[in-house]
Amino acid sequence: MPLLLNIDTATEHASVCLSKDDTILGLIESTEQKNHASFVQPAIQQLMTESGYTLSQLDAIAVTSGPGSYTGLRVGLASAKGICYVLQKPLILINTLEVMAQAILSHYQANDQHIDPSTLLCPLIDARRMEVFTALYDPSLNEIEPPHALVIDENAFSAQLSAHPMIFSGSGHHKLKDSLLNSAATFLNIQHNASQLAIRAVKAYQSNHFADLAYSEPLYVKEFFDTRKKS
Repeated sequence: MPLLLNIDTATEHASVCLSKDDTILGLIESTEQKNHASFVQPAIQQLMTESGYTLSQLDAIAVTSGPGSYTGLRVGLASAKGICYVLQKPLILINTLEVMAQAILSHYQANDQHIDPSTLLCPLIDARRMEVFTALYDPSLNEIEPPHALVIDENAFSAQLSAHPMIFSGSGHHKLKDSLLNSAATFLNIQHNASQLAIRAVKAYQSNHFADLAYSEPLYVKEFFDTRKKS
């Protein structure tokens, strides 16, 4: 039963959680994107204090590796790598879109709803203008299309929708919702957090799927992306 610290600062919504096997022991969230850097360390300290565990008792640290905000990704990964280095703990990297796909799956499970096996899960991260970061997964969260940048137009996902029902979610789904009039498309307005990261992380831990601490880098997809709104 691994004790995992899970850190997600990839998008505008940041969170950290402590999990033991499939149980969430504590979750702290922040919607102040400009303060992700100042949020993470105090939140981790609060989690550990309230749980009664110490950092040395952790079995591994998991972090969303991207895509997402350039600054947010660096904040999360730097925090995770720092703890791993000092305490000699393994590092687990899970891509942000996989965590978002898990949030879709968890939403349906929580409501005792079934997802047809032919359905594609399509998380979308707003990347400004009409561009998004996206990937495709089946309901078992097998990767159908890897993370990539996509410019949304009238033909977006037309090939996939002709063959599969699709569930869209994430900050970028609003770019599709008004223009994509297709009965095979379902739009889900939900917010992922580090508790879904924990679900993916425990599976990675059980498979000994650990990252190289020295050479791990964020998955930017593009050279630079920053979700912060300009004032």
